[in-house]
Amino acid sequence: MPIKIEQDLSRFRQIVRGRIKKDVQKFLTSTELIGKKGKDLVSIPLPHIEIPHFTFGGKDQRGVGQGDGSPGDGASGAEGGDGRAGNAAGDHLLEVELRFDELAEIIGEALELPRIEPKGRAEQLVERRRYSSIAVAGPESLRHFKRTYRQALRRQLISGQYDPDHPIIIPIREDKRYRTYRDIQRPEHKAVICFMLDVSGSMGNEQKEVVRLETFWIDTWLRSQYKSVAIVYIIHDAVAREVDRETFFHTRESGGTIISSAYKLCLQIIRERFDPGEWNIYPFHFSDGDNWSGNDTAECLKLIESEFFPRVNLFCYGQVESEYGSGQFLRDLLEHFTGAEKLITSKIENKEAIPRSIRDFLGKGK
Repeated sequence: MPIKIEQDLSRFRQIVRGRIKKDVQKFLTSTELIGKKGKDLVSIPLPHIEIPHFTFGGKDQRGVGQGDGSPGDGASGAEGGDGRAGNAAGDHLLEVELRFDELAEIIGEALELPRIEPKGRAEQLVERRRYSSIAVAGPESLRHFKRTYRQALRRQLISGQYDPDHPIIIPIREDKRYRTYRDIQRPEHKAVICFMLDVSGSMGNEQKEVVRLETFWIDTWLRSQYKSVAIVYIIHDAVAREVDRETFFHTRESGGTIISSAYKLCLQIIRERFDPGEWNIYPFHFSDGDNWSGNDTAECLKLIESEFFPRVNLFCYGQVESEYGSGQFLRDLLEHFTGAEKLITSKIENKEAIPRSIRDFLGKGK
């Protein structure tokens, strides 16, 4: 029976994976379909996957198996609809919980994202505790039930105390076995993601919502590629400041835009906390392309070339279209850094462009 259940569960999870991959555009662009559950799970409502179930009714109900029936009678005795087409969604929604790494794998397959090749110098030896041995002494919380039972059974068989008609196994002190650990060193890679967001007056709620969705999936994918991930959130208008995640996604500010303020703060944080020899560094900047002056844009280009490129895996710039933004900064980047391998730019017209933009940023596997 357990084998049959495992087969059914495996088949169901394959159906779920197929549904997510088929509707990947919808999942990546809808905030209603994504909600974090605890630390490691994401909850996704999947439409049109119905779980078979019995419907019980009263004894006086008539239908299949109860008295006379007519062709077309429903098994549950429920009345049908009026026969006309409708445009409303049904109520058949199934909440499915997936691990973030499993969800990232599905999205990666759907978007055909290559696995990331971390920088070689960033490999660190991290000490991990592995319970892989058995000892004859230890705390009761680590007692190994199967090993203890087996040892007690062996002792009773050898001593002749075992009675097949009354198979009672009672471990004594000498039978008890305990799990024990050893510390091992394993190579690991670490990554830091620096999300920078323009919150000036020209960036409206719609543009910020696009950034929220895209950064969620970027974060999810990078976490599946690295064991240790740190995230830095920076918002800026004419002045930049580091904030927490909640503030990053919900700040409503106005004012002018000085992009270099965010770049300088990001570089300061990298110098103080994240040694490029130990960390894989990914700065992401999202803006509508407006900047205060050509002089500040020139300073930004200089910072990217002389300060970011030597330190980071990639420098990613996403330009979110806004009716108030000029989009000039993207044109300046493309003109100045023709063919630069460490610069990736993406134009994000709306939510529907998010899957393509994610492929732009993560499709090189760096």
